[in-house]
Amino acid sequence: MRKHVQAAGKFIFLILGFLGLGSLAWAGTITGHVTCQGARTNQWVVVYVDAIANKEFPPSSEHIAMDQVGKEFAPHVLPILKGTTVDFLNADPFVHNVFSPDAAADKFNLGSWGQGEKRSYTFNKLGEAVMLCDLHPEMEGWIVVLPTPYFAVTDQNGDYSIKDAPEGTYTLKTWHKKLKSPGQEITMTSAGAVKADLTLKK
Repeated sequence: MRKHVQAAGKFIFLILGFLGLGSLAWAGTITGHVTCQGARTNQWVVVYVDAIANKEFPPSSEHIAMDQVGKEFAPHVLPILKGTTVDFLNADPFVHNVFSPDAAADKFNLGSWGQGEKRSYTFNKLGEAVMLCDLHPEMEGWIVVLPTPYFAVTDQNGDYSIKDAPEGTYTLKTWHKKLKSPGQEITMTSAGAVKADLTLKK
């Protein structure tokens, strides 16, 4: 009797394993190249999957960091899922301030703080928000609040890779602080890989 139970257990385990592998097969990777016409670089473009019908994506409880290093926001562009909390750090040996005039950040001013300290803010509105420092007017960073967790930022060559994209047909969009793209419809199948090259223009 015990042998039969053990055999049945192994069979169920194998079936669950195959089901798990099957579900993983439906998640794929979107890769491609972005060309920014008229810009000095193809870097810092956010490529993301737009809202998917009837799907909600709760944000992680873990915070994301944007630092201030050498009088620069790091990273320069930070895409996040709606509802994410960002910790604003200060690695410089002098005081910084962070404020934004944009609605996606509720036009906040987090005040000023010194090296090793931080201030936090939860972004609950979709859209873009420029990050500024009233003590150092040359500083500028961007936070882009998105409806899905499937996004990436282009590297120095303009290449990007979005991992774990779900099965289905949806719209791939971009964000750039000056240029625009009409977006592109893509379909992720069991093949698990899609290539989408995009061009941004004024």
